Formats: sequence, C-alpha cells, structure tokens
Amino acid sequence: MLRSYRYFGSWLLTAAFATPFTLLANPRPVPNAQEREEEHERDRDRDHRRVYDRDHRDYHNWDDREDQRYRSWLDERHEGYRDYSRLKRKEQRDYWSWRHQHEEHEEREHR
Repeated sequence: MLRSYRYFGSWLLTAAFATPFTLLANPRPVPNAQEREEEHERDRDRDHRRVYDRDHRDYHNWDDREDQRYRSWLDERHEGYRDYSRLKRKEQRDYWSWRHQHEEHEEREHR
C-alpha cells in the first residue's frame, strides 16, 4: 500500500504547476457587438456623471467642458491633477464657489 502513495506527492505537485498553464491556454471569448456596446455605454456613463453642489443646491454634468474648468481651477491654485471625487469636501465646496463665480464672468463676456 505504501508503494501506491510513493509517487502521489510528485503527481500532486505536477498537477498544481500544470493547472495555471492549462487555464492560460484557453483563449478568452471574443465579445459580440452587444457586449461591446454595453461596455462602451458603461465607459460613457463613467465619463459623464452628475455632481451635486450642496451650497448652491444644483447639479452639474461632469463632462469634458466641466473637466477643463476643473483643471483651470487646479492650475490657478498651482496644484497637480486629482480626480474630483478624491477631493475633501471643503475643496469641493471651494471649487463650486469658484465655478459659480467664474460662470457669472463667462455669461457677462458672451453678452
């Protein structure tokens, strides 16, 4: 009986090393058109979200234009880029105050 278990450890070790390679050998399925469209929509939703400004009690669409304004605000403060969602609440409030003041100036220039 001991003879049958003699090589069991070696066999088990070989199986443990071979398993990851067999998993890598199986190709991932190519997504179909519907799956690609759903992924594209998720990316678009991630890039365009709505943000609530508590002090002014309004919503802002966070799109490319808003991101450019946010980057301008960061430049004025001589700060490197950080995602808006990572700012502290006070910094977010500072941004929206600046943003509303800056928005008034933009409206005057366009008149």
